Amino acid sequence: MGAGAFPRAGEEHIKAAIDAGTGAILALPHLGSWDFAGAWLAGRGYDVSVVAEVLEPRELFDWFVATRETLGMRVVPLSARAGAEMLASLRNNEAICLLCDRDLSGDGVEVEFFGERTTLPGGPAMIALRTGAPILPVATYFTDRYNGHHSIVRPPLDLTRTDSLRADVARITQDLAHEFEVLIRRAPEQWHLFQPNWPSDPGYGE
Repeated sequence: MGAGAFPRAGEEHIKAAIDAGTGAILALPHLGSWDFAGAWLAGRGYDVSVVAEVLEPRELFDWFVATRETLGMRVVPLSARAGAEMLASLRNNEAICLLCDRDLSGDGVEVEFFGERTTLPGGPAMIALRTGAPILPVATYFTDRYNGHHSIVRPPLDLTRTDSLRADVARITQDLAHEFEVLIRRAPEQWHLFQPNWPSDPGYGE
């Protein structure tokens, strides 16, 4: 996939992180074509690792893994080992992709998200504070122009230590929630949200 495959804004933030040797944490919502963004990065020569939720039936998950690996991404199943795998990837100066607009474990950080309190995963913030790798909010949209896709990489979040680790993780996760609001509002119809996400949603927490 060549450099002109599709327009992207903010690629310089990824390049700066890799040039600095810290690796890059690409934080994405389930928006548009996130797999295309990972494939494009791999095609540009970046080493890319992604965490994927294990789906049922297992054959479906295996198909997703095989497809992403064909596109150049290393897939790490979401498990207790995933955090250690991502830390190792950053130590290897890779770009890691974390879909983190849903709290699948139920033990995330409380944030305000689109005007209501809910929880989002605190993992990206925790990993960033431990490694110094920047968190870059990212989205890739379907479009009827630009060969079908358009990618946006937002500037890195502020990782300055200001308080306790818990408080800093909460602040950074809230900042990420606001960034996701910006990205999702550009094309809300492309947000793949197929489960209750706020306490007011029927079935939340079940």
